[in-house]
Order: sequence, then structure tokens, then C-alpha cells
Amino acid sequence: MTRPSLKSWADAAPRLIAVAAGRDSADMVIRQGIWVNVQSRELLPDHDIAIADGRIAYVGPDAGHCIGDRTQVIEAEGRYMLPGLCDGHMHIESGMLTPAEFARAVIPHGTTTMFTDPHEIANVLGLEGVRLMHDEALLQPVNIYTQMPSCAPSAPGLETTGFEITAEDVAEAMDWPGIIGLGEMMNFPGVVAGDPQMLAEMAATQAAGKTVGGHYASPDLGPAFHAYAAGGPADDHEGTKESDAVARVRQGMRAMLRLGSAWYDVESQITAVTEKGLDPRNFILCTDDCHSGTLVNDGHMNRVVRHAIECGCDPLVALQMATVNTAAHFGLERELGSIAPGRRADVILSPDLRALPIETVIARGQVVAEDGRILVDCPHIDWPEAARASVRLGKPLGAEDFEIAAPEGANHVRARVIGVIENQAPTKALSADLPVSEGLVEATGEICQIALVERHRGTGGVTNAFVQGFGYEGPMAMASTVAHDSHHMIVVGTDRAQMALAANRLAEVGGGVVLYADGEEKALVELPIAGLMSDDLAQSVAAKAEALGEAMRDAGCTLNNAYMQHSLLALVVIPELRISDKGLVDVTRFEVVPVIEEVLT
Repeated sequence: MTRPSLKSWADAAPRLIAVAAGRDSADMVIRQGIWVNVQSRELLPDHDIAIADGRIAYVGPDAGHCIGDRTQVIEAEGRYMLPGLCDGHMHIESGMLTPAEFARAVIPHGTTTMFTDPHEIANVLGLEGVRLMHDEALLQPVNIYTQMPSCAPSAPGLETTGFEITAEDVAEAMDWPGIIGLGEMMNFPGVVAGDPQMLAEMAATQAAGKTVGGHYASPDLGPAFHAYAAGGPADDHEGTKESDAVARVRQGMRAMLRLGSAWYDVESQITAVTEKGLDPRNFILCTDDCHSGTLVNDGHMNRVVRHAIECGCDPLVALQMATVNTAAHFGLERELGSIAPGRRADVILSPDLRALPIETVIARGQVVAEDGRILVDCPHIDWPEAARASVRLGKPLGAEDFEIAAPEGANHVRARVIGVIENQAPTKALSADLPVSEGLVEATGEICQIALVERHRGTGGVTNAFVQGFGYEGPMAMASTVAHDSHHMIVVGTDRAQMALAANRLAEVGGGVVLYADGEEKALVELPIAGLMSDDLAQSVAAKAEALGEAMRDAGCTLNNAYMQHSLLALVVIPELRISDKGLVDVTRFEVVPVIEEVLT
């Protein structure tokens, strides 16, 4: 069957009206299912859906008058007919996949709309990187909208990125066909301080009639939070507790509750709806960051909806948070997010509204997946060589590059330590008493060394510090060119020589993640596109990521999705302590602080 074209609502309206009236036949009719109506929050059994030109023409108890000789008829057989799922905030690069392969991975899970912020690639390749992501996204058989990144660097003066995004870049991108708004405004101190560039970016977005994404990562809900809300961000996904969600919706923001591979913030916030009784239409479910293993093995937005239901949310409310709420937030309620006339024909068939097994996925009026198998092509662009040559160390690194010198004459020191918190993005600012051997500060016990290696300009620069929480044992090192958001290279290890081995290996393969233990390479995930993504199939990348996870566990790490924790340790806009090419950053004060606090006698 030839795939029906997706016309604009205005262009399709004459035929939609004719089909609904019975004067023309539909391209597809889904018969006798339970209509999950997220507009009225009802379950309506024994209903039909008629589709024409990729849009819904009719929903009612009998679409027999819409069926002609060429109409494809799908028997729902009493299954639930629910809208395609929407992810309100996510980063494709976190899946280690290109937009095409990400789409291929999530379509069988029922995701038909994504609102993506490619600020990872923006930090590496600038506006051209955003354009490449945008262009490939527009080729896909589902809806992938792009938010123009707002903060590259995320915290000016505290990190150096490969490229910077300017207010002029933002204004230019607002005219691109797939740009839906401004990506998360991570530089919340800049907004609070009235930074002219941040205000200019938000002004250009609002002048274009588009949505400003938020990112307020501070626990301070006093005047600073109110100043941030006054600046214009329309949503926020950085909440971790009920009071965070309540504060945001009271200020007219949408609270985005995320369940990613490592961020578990739904359960702690959804009580604002399930117990406190706040209006659920101001809550949105999202993933933020999901790696390929999660996508292939556990799911995508279907996983988030199931989790919300398990946390006590009414299934219809949870579905609203992943469909119509999201569409309305981005000004697309008349275009998608519900099963209603005129909307894009994005429909899921499932036999169970709580467990949510995805049996059939229809996008834009075409069956795109069945029983976990994708049935359509996901086209790729031709990624240029410049996007595949982004790792520049300047020189081979040795163990000496990872040394932390002690003050002269010191036998022990008190050092600042980054403390990893399982399943959350924030870290703790810890202190530890560490020994000195031959003039070098040594990590002991549960503490490892962490280094940030400059990889954009080949300066040879290495920043060294300490981290606790991974639980590594024995001589090992793990390196990654995914290092949110500056995307230099993060290396964590217990052995300086192996830290050098790992860093040099990633330079050799053009980026990725690698783990060494006992002097041997135990796992490698190659990410040659910007050092962030592979253009291999999701299943292949997921298998390598699973091998990496196994190697981390063999090295003593028991954290859930510890790789995601590793990759976020350079994000200098989330408290409390991070590492950058400028040094160790205290994110509660937004200043670089020394690793050594004091010499101990």
C-alpha cells in the first residue's frame, strides 16, 4: 500500500469532511476498539477511527460509511486505541544514536512524537551540528521537533566548549521548519542576573511565538526561583521532590517529571497530583536522557507511563501527561496528542492500559510497527567528515598527566570530593582526608580519581580531582567523550596509567566510552559522530553498552546505570560539585575551587 501523504489540516480539511460525511472513503479504518479519550478522560468501548491523508477524519461508534474498496481495515478486537506517546523533553544524543536510529528504536514502543534539545552536539559542532540533527529529524516517519539549544556553554566562564551558541544563532534557527522553541535554559544564574544574551535568546523565541524550555537545578525556591520564572521559561524538568513540582505549576510553569536511564524523579513528585490533588493538565512526563540499552530492553515513553501508574497515578491521567498535555504545552493540541478529528493519525493498539504492551503503532496514518518490529524505513543524512573528527587531545597522554601534586612537605591533605547520588543528577560536595605518597595525593578506599581531558582544541589540558560513589575495585579506568554538556573527555579510575590508556584509546577511535581493567580493554562503545553518537543500529549499540555495564559491574560498580552518572559529572549547572576544563566547580556558588582544602598535620 502506498503511504498516505500528511497534508496540513487546512489542505486536508475538504477530504476529512467528505470522509466523515460518507462522501469519500478513508485510507484506513480501525474498527471496534476502546477509544482512550484523553480530551475528556474517558474510555469509550466499541468505537471506530477513520483516517485520511495521514489525519483522523472521524471517531465514532460506526465508521462503516467511511469504508470503500481501497480502505485498509484494522480490527482492534476490543483493544485500547490510545494516542501515540509524546516525550516532552529529551536528548537524542544520550541514546548514543543518530535521530534515525533513535526513531527506529522507540517507534515500536509507541513513541510517535519527540521534543528534542540537541545541545550536546551544539557544544561540539555548534549551529552546524544542530542543523544536522534537525535535518535528519525531519526525515523520520514520526514527529521529531527540535528545540534550539540555548546554553552552549551551559555556564559561561566555568567551562570551554567546542563552539558557542549566540543569540543571533537562536534568532536564525527560529525560522527553521522543525524548530519548536528554545531548549532548556540551563544558565539559570544568568537569567536571574538578567544576562543580556539569555534575555535576548528568550525574547527571540517568544517573538516567534514559540516555547522557552526551562532548567532550574537549584533547590532554592526563594527570590532566585521567582526571578527565573519571571524570565520566561515555560517548563522545568529538574525537580526532584513534591515541593519542586508544586512551586513550578503555581508559577505558571509545566512540571516535567522525568524517568530516564538514571534519573528517577517521577515517584517523588507525582504525589502533587495523586495526593495533593493539583490539576494534572499542568504535568508532563518525559525521559530527558535514555541510553540505548534502556530503549532496546525496557522501552521509552511507555516505560515512563507504566512507572507513573505504578506510582499510583490513574492510567488516564498518566496518559494525558504523555500525550495531550505535552502537545498543548508546545501549542500543538490541534495537531497531535489525542485521537480526535483533524489530528495526525498517531494511534497505538494495546490490550492492557496499565501494563501497556504495544502491539500496533500507527503514525501519520501508516502502520509503522507491529509486535515490537518496525515496519518502515528511518532515513539517514550523510554525516560529514567534520562531524567524525572531533576528538583532539594534542598529544598522547601518560600517567603523569593524571597526577595531583600535594603541597610541599604534606603527608596528608583534606580534599574536596564529588559525591555521586544514585538515580539523581545532583551530586554532593564531600571532603576526605587523603594520604600523600612521593609528593602526590592518592585516592584511597571508595574514592577514585576523576579527570577532565580537553578534547576540542587539542590543548593537552587535563583537570584532575576526586570522586566517590562508583565503588570501583582494583586497577581500572573508564573514559568517555560524552561529558555533559561541554563534552570534553571524563576519565574515572583507580590507576593513573590505565587512565592514560583509556584516554588515548578514545582519541584513536574518534570518541566513545571505554573501560580498562588490569591493563586490558574490557569494553568499548565507539561513538564516532561528534564523540557522542553511533550510526550503527540501536541493537548493536545497546549490546556494546550492555557489555560496558557488565565490565563496570565486574570492576566493582553497583550503581544503577552508572554510565549516565559518569557522563554527567562535568555538567556545571547542577549542584553541588562538578569538574570542568577550568577546574573543580562549586555549583552552589558558581566558582572554581581548589581540590586541596587544607594540609593536615
